[in-house]
Amino acid sequence: MDPDGTEQGPEQTESSPVCVGTEVDLQRRERMTAVVHDREVVIFYHKGEYHAMDIRCYHSGGPLHLGDIEDFDGRPCIVCPWHKYKITLATGEGLYQSINPKDPAAKPKWCSKGIKQRIHLVTVDQGKIYVTLSKEPFKCDSDFYATGNFKVIRSSF
Repeated sequence: MDPDGTEQGPEQTESSPVCVGTEVDLQRRERMTAVVHDREVVIFYHKGEYHAMDIRCYHSGGPLHLGDIEDFDGRPCIVCPWHKYKITLATGEGLYQSINPKDPAAKPKWCSKGIKQRIHLVTVDQGKIYVTLSKEPFKCDSDFYATGNFKVIRSSF
């Protein structure tokens, strides 16, 4: 059953959008969690934009819905509350600071580890928020924690 009380019909597939709540509610709370086709996601509203990603951090399954959002190198990131891993909201890239140890005058710079966290599409239709799971064919590190024994939200069905 969707949060708005409607039943998901048999025509629902993993590529179909699922209503997870209202635009007003998400803007007020700035984040929410949901189960979309048996995959747990966190949805953020940050600086006028919507973002969704797997709820568990790619590193060791930390609860991203409990993390803080901070800007690093001009990119908004969720910071995992367990080990402080930084993940961009827009792309799912893991960020880290790098420095050349052989150059005493070197300044740290932000670098990408590549896409580590699977992000999902968020759309708004008539005041309702919908999440469509990523169809990207690559394996993503966060896939390991996205389902199974690591679930933090228990579905009612």
